Amino acid sequence: MDSRLFSFEFYPPRTEAGESKLDAVHERLSRLKPDFFSVTYGAGGSTKQGTQQLVLKYHQLGSTVAPHLSFGGTDEDELRALLEAYKQAGIDRLVTLRGDLPSGIGAAANHRYASELVAFVREETGDHFHIDVACYPETHPDSANYATDVGFFKQKVDAGADSAITQYFYNADAYFYFVDYCNKAGISIPIVPGIMPITNYTNLARFSMSCGAEIPQWLRNRLEGFGDDVEGLREFGIEVVTNMCEKLLESGAPGLHFYSMNLARSVTQIWNNLALSDRP
Repeated sequence: MDSRLFSFEFYPPRTEAGESKLDAVHERLSRLKPDFFSVTYGAGGSTKQGTQQLVLKYHQLGSTVAPHLSFGGTDEDELRALLEAYKQAGIDRLVTLRGDLPSGIGAAANHRYASELVAFVREETGDHFHIDVACYPETHPDSANYATDVGFFKQKVDAGADSAITQYFYNADAYFYFVDYCNKAGISIPIVPGIMPITNYTNLARFSMSCGAEIPQWLRNRLEGFGDDVEGLREFGIEVVTNMCEKLLESGAPGLHFYSMNLARSVTQIWNNLALSDRP
């Protein structure tokens, strides 16, 4: 039996047309039999209602779904009610995050750490939920340095996290060195690589700058060279990400978490290239 976990991430669409498209993507990706889907929460909990609705809908369709959860924009009473609703529905996995602040909200806003949320969930629900947390092989942009960032990660683990999902990266060595450093720091939970397919260079470059994920210079140069050749870039991106995933799995990564961006084509091709549907 393969103990590795493979999953896809969605974000709640803001329109009915977007939701219909995502329903089709969910149906297509469900055929691949991932271990679970996760659904994001939005900056400051901005999509919390949409998150809950999407989680419950896909759960009722037979998928294992893990809602994202943060303190941002949600007080303890709301969180307590949300946890109870998920528990009653049979949801037993969460991705707990500090969460991003909504645009225009300054640093003075109440913005509690993810470790506090992990502790809150454990206090309220015991061991009912498997708790995933985030971690950053190339360091969170708000952290002072590498050691400090791993220290924050360890606080989440000590508070009761069961496993972690990384920010995406395109340098497998960054992941391996990070895991080794975490092991030496006393962190022993599974650390699953987050995988971002490459489909749009402009959007990827902008998002990577904001979240601290590095696009290696050689890769940046190649992607820029495709210009308006969207199909060529997509095929090259599939090749690059497939090769990185092969290296990760061959060297012992405990699974892969795909940031689907609510699209099926590239993640499906990468999945098939890795023959993940053939796993026992």
